[in-house]
Amino acid sequence: MVRRSLGRRFGWLWGAYAVSTFGTWLAFDAFTLIAILVLHSSPAAVSVLAAAGLAVGAAVAVPLGPWVEFRRKRPVLVATDLTRFAAVLSIPAAFALGMLTFGQLLVVSVIVAAADIAFKSASGAYLKGLVRPEHLLVANGRFESVTWTASAVGPRSGWPRSGSSDRSRPYWRTR
Repeated sequence: MVRRSLGRRFGWLWGAYAVSTFGTWLAFDAFTLIAILVLHSSPAAVSVLAAAGLAVGAAVAVPLGPWVEFRRKRPVLVATDLTRFAAVLSIPAAFALGMLTFGQLLVVSVIVAAADIAFKSASGAYLKGLVRPEHLLVANGRFESVTWTASAVGPRSGWPRSGSSDRSRPYWRTR
């Protein structure tokens, strides 16, 4: 198989996409673990937290598409990544200050989901301007490989490792 170089600018976009995608998958899994292990949330609350991102995706995707379409893509990419970073960073900061609440986890989950949708919309459109049309199949294949790898690896990497005490495991894994 011939490895095709798609240019340095594509490499930067692909790297940013990979970091963002893995970070988002890890964050969404971490939100439920934090709710269970730190905040001792009920199963119903954890279900609401897990569904919040999907609900935002359904509600925000349609109006967000045209908004991203008529904006310069690179600033949208940077702004959405910084927004996600700041939102996720607020969780350990609030925990350190003893102010972490379930409401904050819910709001951060919604912000991360909305920013993720905008980032993916902008990155797909930005990609078309970076690579020649005959290379779009390879470029999109690389993006998809990142997405599917993150979906397979991301959630599993958030679980406690074997050999750890039962106290560190989610309540449904203790027996």
